[in-house]
Amino acid sequence: MSDFDTLELVKDPRGFITLWLNRPDKNNAFNAQMIRELVHAIDRIGADASVPFVVLRGRGRHFSAGADLAWMQQSAALDYDSNLDDARELADLMYNLARLQPPTLAVVHGAAFGGALGLISACDMAIGSEDAQLCLSEVRIGLAPAVISPFVVQAMGERAARRYALTAERFSGLRARELGLLAEVYPATALEQQVEAWVANLLQNSPQAMRVSKALLREVGPGELSPALRRSCENAIAGIRVSAEGQEGLRAFLEKRPPTWQKEPRP
Repeated sequence: MSDFDTLELVKDPRGFITLWLNRPDKNNAFNAQMIRELVHAIDRIGADASVPFVVLRGRGRHFSAGADLAWMQQSAALDYDSNLDDARELADLMYNLARLQPPTLAVVHGAAFGGALGLISACDMAIGSEDAQLCLSEVRIGLAPAVISPFVVQAMGERAARRYALTAERFSGLRARELGLLAEVYPATALEQQVEAWVANLLQNSPQAMRVSKALLREVGPGELSPALRRSCENAIAGIRVSAEGQEGLRAFLEKRPPTWQKEPRP
């Protein structure tokens, strides 16, 4: 399924897609090509209505070490307008990932520096290893985590984002869980088993219902009550109840049988 140089798209027989960052010799560091290919990969995934969810991972020892050194050297020679073009392409990646219709799960191991925290934060959920090392490292080299900052603030909160963006401290997977950036962390030796457990759990759910819930929660945002939001929520539940998957789920529940989207009976 993959015809990329820096990525690998793998469609599991059960339907979900794993999107692998695939520059292990460069610790999956970002460059212009990887960013461009990620944008194209996300567009491709978004066009496939059969995908129930997406798992984002890194090949090799690290999730992603941040920006590629050679790319940074090239960027240092660019003028303002060229740098603005680069920033807009990175923003396309982050915003398109955040808006992707199927749910997204990031799996973090090894290092996750700089822009990698943007990818993690733009996903709906993230898990990782306890010993993962994360860092908003931009200020160490005279830069700022500008494009990724809205997503990082949403994922870990304004106060924590301010601390780690200003100090460039490294923090562990355990600390990332405390901050809410990672939902759960596990010993490195147990990570693969736990990824499979998360996958198995997501496969129990209606793909359509997950997409509708994701879109609904994006609209709900912080939950500020308004007449328009009330109408939207009412319309959402009415619409999904009469949909094909909604009807199948209700019938299956009442008939005490697994719905058609489940490959195996519910435990």
